[in-house]
Amino acid sequence: MKVDVVMPKMGESVNEGTIIKWHKKKGDKVEKDEIIFEISTDKVDTEIPSPENGVLADIKAFENETVEAGAVVAIIETDGEAAAEEVKSEQEKSKEESSTTQVGGELIDIPMPKMGESVMEGTIIKWHKKEGDKVEKDEIIFEISTDKVDTEVPAPEEGVLAEILVSENETVEVGQTVARISKSGGIVKKKTEVKDEESKSEQKKEEVKQTEKPVEKKTDVASSDRFYSPLVMKIANTENVSYDELESIDGTGLNGRVTKNDILKYIEDRKSGKATAPRTQQPKKSSDVIQKSTSKETSQPTWSASEGVEIIPMDNIRQRIMYHMVNSRDTSVHVTAVLEVDMTKIHKFIQTNKQKYLETEGLKLTYMPFISYAVIKALKEYPYINASIDGNNIVVKKYINLGIAVAVEPNGLIVPNIKKADEKNIRGIAKSMVELSDKARNKKLTPDDIMDGTFTITNYGVFGSLFGTPIINQPEVGILGVGAVTKKPVAVEVDGVDTIAVKPMMYLSLSHDHRLVDGMLGGKFLLSIKNTLENFDMSIF
Repeated sequence: MKVDVVMPKMGESVNEGTIIKWHKKKGDKVEKDEIIFEISTDKVDTEIPSPENGVLADIKAFENETVEAGAVVAIIETDGEAAAEEVKSEQEKSKEESSTTQVGGELIDIPMPKMGESVMEGTIIKWHKKEGDKVEKDEIIFEISTDKVDTEVPAPEEGVLAEILVSENETVEVGQTVARISKSGGIVKKKTEVKDEESKSEQKKEEVKQTEKPVEKKTDVASSDRFYSPLVMKIANTENVSYDELESIDGTGLNGRVTKNDILKYIEDRKSGKATAPRTQQPKKSSDVIQKSTSKETSQPTWSASEGVEIIPMDNIRQRIMYHMVNSRDTSVHVTAVLEVDMTKIHKFIQTNKQKYLETEGLKLTYMPFISYAVIKALKEYPYINASIDGNNIVVKKYINLGIAVAVEPNGLIVPNIKKADEKNIRGIAKSMVELSDKARNKKLTPDDIMDGTFTITNYGVFGSLFGTPIINQPEVGILGVGAVTKKPVAVEVDGVDTIAVKPMMYLSLSHDHRLVDGMLGGKFLLSIKNTLENFDMSIF
């Protein structure tokens, strides 16, 4: 018997949910009340148990997909043997549809991995192996780039890279198969062409089927490069929104993706006569959305390669940075405050102790752990700077995930977070910084490393800059810029007499979102950091 597993309704006002993790895969045995997947709604995140004993015969909604409450997300077959046969049959059919066929072994699908809850797609930036190459388990076979992180993807099994389905610089959805590995012992052969008789027979069956069944009006997006969630597609089909209409909707989601609210607004506008006519241009790609978001009303020159001009296409990570910077500029009301800090006390401590800590703990002393410690202390004093804005609500986080911007060659930037930084001592902060920097530069960051930051520090002083006006890392409301520590003459008072002394000085700049953080709050926050640094208690190190 087949048992439907549905998206549960988690409250009267909750009409949809997003699957954030499957604990089982298709074909797995499940026990009644065993957790099989997790969901997230705008009210709560929760784990969903199996309603019956059996086999997970089918998964209809995948990780990161949002579906309506009551929609079927999976099917459990209580007859284990029947379910196993059905899954096996579908797997064999999938192999037949592939461009290769397996003899005496097993083909393993390699999907585009999920690199975060809000990440729906990834771009393959490099293949380290080619078709026919042998691969070891956990050996790096390709690299991907998303709007969250760049990372290397290892082989799930030992074998031969039988087929590459997605080329370099191609962007595909999370979960889509990008390659297949033939496990040891199998032989991969190219498929022969389908017999003419079979093709004609199938064509005839389809013609008969079309004459027997009325044509339904469906939204066909098979030729589009634009991604539509199952929920949006369902609404489009129910409300008879055509393909051209769907393509005409300006999406407000990630990379211009059409959300539930976007299509519902379009339908409402269509009923009231406000909707514009469908566009006939080519479907949008992520790069189109980025280009649109960065364009202005004023005309821009169009360049072409010629003598003295070289056209270099932006790589994926630079396009993502461009998109996020423009989005932050257009979201937050940026205001920057700057003050100067006397780093004499910390400078002397580092010069005196750097060799000792390097030899005894392998720890290279820099200014950043001290600055981070002072920032964490100030965030505790002024929690609104550790907050976010959600509509007309202020979201104040009770934890501090401190982001440290890391420059990545050749021209990238990524912000990993020290999770629960407020629970670490200064040595723990220093060690976390070294660890995250190494992972960032070696493409070893995980999604958890770069998600859920609450405040960011960017150290442009490492390149010699004295101060700057950094752009806020959304959805945060502030970012601290750290300038270079330089020796300069400053006026000081000694025994009531003004004099000139040479001191190691540093500028700090705070870019803050004036929608929430006004000048007084920003000024107090900066002053707290200054006071902590100039009077640092070295006994805590």
